[in-house]
Amino acid sequence: MNLFELAANSQIFFLLFSRIVLITFTAPLISSQGIPSIAKIGLAFMTAYVVFPWVAAGMYPIPDTGLGYVALLIGEGLIGLIIGLFMTLVFAAFQTSGQFFSLQMGFGASQVFDPLSQVEIPLLGQYFNLVALFVFIATNSFNRLFFIGVFRSFEAVRAVDVLTQTDALASLMMSSLAGMFQAALIISLPVLGTLVVVNISLGLMAKAAPQMNLLMLGFPVSILTAFILIFLALPLLVATFDAVIENGWESLMRLLTVYEGARS
Repeated sequence: MNLFELAANSQIFFLLFSRIVLITFTAPLISSQGIPSIAKIGLAFMTAYVVFPWVAAGMYPIPDTGLGYVALLIGEGLIGLIIGLFMTLVFAAFQTSGQFFSLQMGFGASQVFDPLSQVEIPLLGQYFNLVALFVFIATNSFNRLFFIGVFRSFEAVRAVDVLTQTDALASLMMSSLAGMFQAALIISLPVLGTLVVVNISLGLMAKAAPQMNLLMLGFPVSILTAFILIFLALPLLVATFDAVIENGWESLMRLLTVYEGARS
C-alpha cells in the first residue's frame, strides 16, 4: 500500500489508528511511562499502516456527517481502551496477591512507585508484577497483544457492536474482576497461610513465655519465612502466572467470538 492509497482512505485509517493508539497507551508493558508518548504513537501508526490492507476493505461504512464520524472515532477508541484495560486488569491480580501478605510479613509500610499504574504499591506486589511482565514477554504474549488485540479485534467487533451487545461486555468485566481476586488469593494463599500459622505460633509462645520480646522477634521470622517460601515456590508461581495470562487471552477471545457471531 502506498501513501496515495492511504490518503484516499484516510478516514478509515484514522479509525484503525484510534483503536490501536488507545491499546498502546493502556495495555501492559507498552503503557509504561518509561516509554515516550511519541514512541507509542509511532508504534500505533506503524501498526495501523501494516494492518490497514487486511482489515479496512469494506469494513466501515463512513457516516456522511462529521459528527457521526467523530462518534465512530470515539467508539473505536473505546474498544481499544477496553482491550487494554482488560489486560491491565489481569495484571492487577499479581499486584493484589503481593498486597495480601505484605502486611503480615512486615512489609506493609514499604511502598515502591509502580511506573505502569503510576501509584505506590507494596514491595512484594511490585516484585510479582515484574515477574509477570517477564512471563508476559517469554510466552510471546506481547505478539499476541497485537494479533488478538489488534488484528483479531478488527475482524470481530466494530464500534456499533459494543453499543448493541453490551451484555457480553458487562459479563466479561464482572467475571474478570471476580477472577482477578480469585487468582490473587490462589497465588498468595501458600505464603499467607504459612504466615498465619507463624503468627499463631508466636502468639502461643508469647503466652507461654511473657518475658520474651516476641514482637521484635516476629518481624524477622515472618520476613525470612515468606522469602524462603517465595524462593521455593517461584517455579510454580511462574507457571501460575502463565496460566492466569493465558486465561485472560482465552476470555478475550471468547468475547470477540461472541461479537463475531452476533455480526454474522
